[in-house]
Amino acid sequence: MDGEDDAPKSLMEEMYANGIEGVDDAPSSSTSTTIRKNRPIISGEQLDIEAYAALYSGRTKIMRLIFLADHCDNSGMQLEALRMAYDELKKGENTQLFREVVQKIDGRLGPNYSMDATWCAMVDRKADQRKDKLESELNAYRTNLIKESIRMGYNDFGDFYYAHGALGDAFKSYVRTRDYCTTSKHIIQMCLSAILVSIEMGQFAHVTSYVSKAEQTPEALDPPTIAKLRCAAGLAHLEAKKYKLAARKFLEVGPELGNSYSEVIAPQDVATYGGLCALASFDRTELKNKVIDNINFRNFLELVPEVRELINDFYSSHYASCLEYLGNLKSNLMLDIHIHDHVETLYDQIRSKALIQYTHPFVSVDMRMMADAFKTSVAGLEKELESLITDNQIQVLFFTIVLLFLSFVGACEHRFVHDFSNVSSNLICQLICISSVINEKNFTLSFRTCIEHVYIVKSRKTIKVNFLISKPEPSQTLKTVRRGSRVNPCLYISSLE
Repeated sequence: MDGEDDAPKSLMEEMYANGIEGVDDAPSSSTSTTIRKNRPIISGEQLDIEAYAALYSGRTKIMRLIFLADHCDNSGMQLEALRMAYDELKKGENTQLFREVVQKIDGRLGPNYSMDATWCAMVDRKADQRKDKLESELNAYRTNLIKESIRMGYNDFGDFYYAHGALGDAFKSYVRTRDYCTTSKHIIQMCLSAILVSIEMGQFAHVTSYVSKAEQTPEALDPPTIAKLRCAAGLAHLEAKKYKLAARKFLEVGPELGNSYSEVIAPQDVATYGGLCALASFDRTELKNKVIDNINFRNFLELVPEVRELINDFYSSHYASCLEYLGNLKSNLMLDIHIHDHVETLYDQIRSKALIQYTHPFVSVDMRMMADAFKTSVAGLEKELESLITDNQIQVLFFTIVLLFLSFVGACEHRFVHDFSNVSSNLICQLICISSVINEKNFTLSFRTCIEHVYIVKSRKTIKVNFLISKPEPSQTLKTVRRGSRVNPCLYISSLE
């Protein structure tokens, strides 16, 4: 029993340092560790809407501003986003979306941002004239059977419908150009146009399909186009919650992307989406090889220092710092049009991986220290670990609140009951045995969850422990073994041969 209290100092120090940030008393084995502990956390600030909107162009800029206004609980930010959306729409031809934005503003920005019926009527009148002209030209091209002219006519119609917000008609027009494409470049242009409209419509199955079609003509793909296709594929996988595939696509995006795809995505988004998806789905080796050592992706990460630092902290097992970065990023991520639906899932997966990684190197981990590292209570940590243990993601020998030492007195089977009234009902929380108490050095354990009582079977070379679900009947006589003293909550972890 004393052996547990007198654990080797080096192990205890390592346990304490693992995942604990900002603890001045913890010993430091290197200068880099000290620097990391004293490094300031980048604080979460209110989103700079003007800087954010400047990353995008076209329809996606407007839709992101409207999305931000719809999901932000800060009235000042809402009005700023709507004001910028209003100004942007006045530069274009989408009167339907303009009317929606004016309705959302509802007079809160004064007379300069009210309904402009004159402008709407003028734009709609010009649109009707433009449509008539396009139809006339397309009919002439069909009569002359000139494939290139017909292709351009349908493409012009697609641009027209897209500018006016008729996304379904725009998609049909772009797709119709396929029958009139005469070169590989024409096919690539058709695919990129179809992908753009499909993303705006949220039809990501079409995105995947047309990315695949474009990749079938590799001779016409230049590096910027390849980067665009990988971004589009990454968004499609993200929407489908295939986070590992999404991470791989974003990580493959080359620096040639630059700002050339601002009508869909910004380089900062590549870093954020790719980094979070990688943290949630990659194992430690993949994280090192494909993210941290990826020179191309490192250029994207430099644009978002918070994501870069949280990835490095996660890999270095500085979980308190990593989780703080995640906490600071969360409010802004919830305002992102593509990733907001996935934030909770990604964060849960990242936290679970952090818990698993935390326990991996150790034979035992102090529950209180671990709870401090993950900014939670011991009770909250118990619930998280319970889920991971029952899902077989953490291999655990025993999970203890009260330490029980077993005394075998010659009988082949011993049974004992322990009071679980102060323990979570679904928690695996019972210490079974330690080799210093018994003579045998080799033992194996097996368990099921939802413990109510424990059976221990001791054979010549093996101690087998079964955690059973049902409570013992009152008529059953169970022999109670001798108990040891109360100890600190501790999770014992080891792989068994």
